[in-house]
Amino acid sequence: MKKLFEISLLFFLSVSLCSCPYSSAYNLDETPTMYVEDALIGNWITFIKKPNSTREEPVYLNLTKKTDTEYHITFTGNLDQLLPFYKISSDTLTGIAFMSIVGRNQFLNIRINSRIYIAQLILKNEKLSLLPLAEHFTAKMIFNSDALRNSVDFHYKTRVHPVIDDDFCLRNMVKLN
Repeated sequence: MKKLFEISLLFFLSVSLCSCPYSSAYNLDETPTMYVEDALIGNWITFIKKPNSTREEPVYLNLTKKTDTEYHITFTGNLDQLLPFYKISSDTLTGIAFMSIVGRNQFLNIRINSRIYIAQLILKNEKLSLLPLAEHFTAKMIFNSDALRNSVDFHYKTRVHPVIDDDFCLRNMVKLN
């Protein structure tokens, strides 16, 4: 019995230590309804520290208008942290995004390789931050957009600090153009 407990504990610990952003087959809204914000369009840059290093590396975010309600989104830089998750094969990651509002918070629904990533978007003092939800932000099974929206809304109403994936956060990006 003790051996079973130890194995279960090790499995749970290993899963919790291998964090990655929450991904889903569903968006917060079934279709985009919010118009593209001109203040977000452009090239953004931030510097992130590599694990086990004091050196900072630049990461670029490029947002362009695809339609009246959707963005083309591109992340460029040293994205070595994503290699273990087999999400990229070069230094650029591209996708399509659109904005949703849940409660008092803005989110980007970012579609990359047929998966949807949900990231809180904060634009404050001309600095942009993208804070992706962590994989374990909810224990519920999500079967549609309404269930995802309700889970995110409940999570932000009941937490002082939402569960975000710090390894993938892009904080305080400044606009280059």
